[in-house]
Amino acid sequence: MATSQAIVNDKREIFGWAMYDWANSAFSTTVGTVFLAPYLASLARAAAEAAGSKFVYFLGIPIAPDSFLPYCISFSVGMQVLFLPILGAIADYSHRRKQMMQLFATIGAICTILLFLVTDGLWWLGGLLFILANLTFGAAIVFYNSYLPSIASEDQRDRVSSYGWAMGYLGGGILLALNLAFFLFSEDIGVPTSLAVRINLASAGIWWIGFSFLTWARLHPRHAVHELPPGESYTRVGFRQLRHTLSEVKHFPETLKYLLAYFLYNDGIQTVIAVASTFAAAPLIQGGLEMGQTTLTAVILMIQFMAFFGALFWGKLASWIGAKQSIIVSLVIWAAVVIYAYSGLYGDSRTVQFFILGAFIALVMGGSQAISRSLFAQMIPTGKEAEFYSFYEISERGTSWTGPLIFGLANQLFGSLRYGILSLIFYFIAGLIVLPMVNVQKAVDDVKNYDSSKDIPAGSSPSPQPAPDLK
Repeated sequence: MATSQAIVNDKREIFGWAMYDWANSAFSTTVGTVFLAPYLASLARAAAEAAGSKFVYFLGIPIAPDSFLPYCISFSVGMQVLFLPILGAIADYSHRRKQMMQLFATIGAICTILLFLVTDGLWWLGGLLFILANLTFGAAIVFYNSYLPSIASEDQRDRVSSYGWAMGYLGGGILLALNLAFFLFSEDIGVPTSLAVRINLASAGIWWIGFSFLTWARLHPRHAVHELPPGESYTRVGFRQLRHTLSEVKHFPETLKYLLAYFLYNDGIQTVIAVASTFAAAPLIQGGLEMGQTTLTAVILMIQFMAFFGALFWGKLASWIGAKQSIIVSLVIWAAVVIYAYSGLYGDSRTVQFFILGAFIALVMGGSQAISRSLFAQMIPTGKEAEFYSFYEISERGTSWTGPLIFGLANQLFGSLRYGILSLIFYFIAGLIVLPMVNVQKAVDDVKNYDSSKDIPAGSSPSPQPAPDLK
């Protein structure tokens, strides 16, 4: 139930909310960015070589070993396209955002822990577990993000959102540092390398579920639970609520325009993050950098800690030049990163070049996403937070879908990961075209002036209004 403790700008609750970013970022870093992609690719590559083929076969489909995980990412987000809007509608109707966040975070963490079971003959199991973990990761993030408008006032959202992202990079970075140390010295203590990787993968799930309890202890519901009417089901109500919301979106044209811009440029960002380890670890003949796991993890670790400060800086930058303008600056830098990744990084100095490129990525990675999240919070109607953030999450971090698909296809068609990297330039250019066209002030005014009570869906009662600010 909603309580008198549910106030705006409460430091204790904001800290608890940000700690979920600390918790689940272990999945993004240890699993999604560093260890899983090279590990699965090596297992799949070994399976292909054992069969005397360039491809592995999953359900009879030929797949290039380095493209297996990008395809899994794409499929998992395709599933999110189908399920997240319904889940968001159910959450907004029932006011069970916290409970649904707990459920999906728990499922995702358990699937991550089970990655420990992925060995030579079970390379395909790693893909299946990742699909489910990534799907539930995205679902839990929907409800996490939807709390931002409730816990922070409009003038504090850029700062609070940036703080959450910064805590995520710090938490993910600390676990990654521990995992790197364990990986480096695993053989010295009698632990085989493959076992060390599996332990590290499982540790991300333990970290995720463990620190989530702090969030759940401090995050307060904003409304009393809305019970179902007799004879109704949450699925039926969810579909009806979603249809109603879709009928309302015509009143928010600038919000839709912003969602399109975000969908485009964030797919590029997420794909760069998701495939960076594959690109860095792949052999030179395949267009990769042929870096060892230790070097790769060190680069990612450097990015994590630099991104902590980058996210905080971008929160300041948004207060100086405006949220939209700060995102545009970040997209220019992202485009330059992609171009250099394609055309540079050759010779004996490629490791040093990759560290420098990683520093630029760290500068903009958290900031561009944190400000995007807080800017969107200004453009959504009260009582529809989870539904609108479900649309937003379809292209949120670690869950982009068209980007990994295009990257995987470009790599498979042209036989070089560099062409896959270059193909991502489309997303940043498209974002730089669409985002400047968004009228932020009109989007904010549309939301404030729209009366959603005049369009209550048949068979439902109006959602209770937000609890008064008790600050």
